[in-house]
Amino acid sequence: MLGWGFSWRAWHRRSGQAQSASSLTSQPLSGEGPKASAFCDLLPIPAVLLDRGGRIYHANRVAHSTFGDALGAVIRHPAVQSVLTTLTPETGVVTRVELDVPVRRIVQVTFRKWSERFASDIGWTEGVLAVLDDCSEVEVVDRMRADFVAYASHELRTPLASLIGFIETLQGPASDDPAAQQQFLAIMAAQAARMERLIERLLYLSRVQRLEHMRPSEMVAAQDIMDRVLEDSQILIRSSEARLIIMPTDEDLFFPADEDQIVQVLLNLVENALKYAGPKIEIRVGITADNGKGVEITVADNGRGVETQHVPRLTERFYRVEGRVTASQSGTGLGLAIVKHIVDRMVGAFGLKAHRARG
Repeated sequence: MLGWGFSWRAWHRRSGQAQSASSLTSQPLSGEGPKASAFCDLLPIPAVLLDRGGRIYHANRVAHSTFGDALGAVIRHPAVQSVLTTLTPETGVVTRVELDVPVRRIVQVTFRKWSERFASDIGWTEGVLAVLDDCSEVEVVDRMRADFVAYASHELRTPLASLIGFIETLQGPASDDPAAQQQFLAIMAAQAARMERLIERLLYLSRVQRLEHMRPSEMVAAQDIMDRVLEDSQILIRSSEARLIIMPTDEDLFFPADEDQIVQVLLNLVENALKYAGPKIEIRVGITADNGKGVEITVADNGRGVETQHVPRLTERFYRVEGRVTASQSGTGLGLAIVKHIVDRMVGAFGLKAHRARG
């Protein structure tokens, strides 16, 4: 059996009894000068007021919406705390903060300690203003550009070499052999299709990475996702002997996510099951509330599993378990990497359980 599962902590029902994780309400400490808070809130950029101990005194709405739960991690970062110990009213300091959890994020923080006169005018004498600039997307785009060239050149080399070899054969020894020509043309078409799939997956992975640091806030319905998966997977299921079962879903279950990406995750996992779990399998897909902590989305099948030594590496790019499928069925090795990045973007957890002895 091969089972895939991932979960989110943020969810709520139509009744609105539970709170959305995207709440932007700031909770400043008591005694805050009203002018200082108002000044901070008027800024159209992420801005935070810090007290003498380097703790968040007040953060404006833009800061909350941009960074969410990561805001505290930015301010607590050692690089930020180091700057605060040496900051003077005469100087402005810029530092770079790198966060790796839950996703890689690059933030440039500019500090300014107000003069006593200005601090007195706005009603707060402890004034340190921190302006945050999220540079994650620029960093990701630069890395993606380099990665795309490296991965594409590596993975395209084999099918491209095959195409060149067959073309040379058609131009030479097989130029007067119609039967060989038809055989080689069929192989060349398969190799070209493989390259096309690879480039499409690489481009999709690049788009996912570009948005990975931006947590989605739109509420989606679990039932809508199940309906789309059932419809979009029909072509895959019809070409196999497998059976797809959509588990019953609470119609009032909503959670913050990117609906298109969640559907893509589920389709990738269903496709993996069809390729690697064996013939005549049964695939179950379900979304359930996880005891008020979030939602749990599962894809499980009753086919053959994979050896345990492969499990830790299955989400690596281009990692494939050799000998499990024929050449015509072989994938790009990017499906589970895409799944992992999407789940990370939504602050979820992706898990895999493989039972070799079942099925």
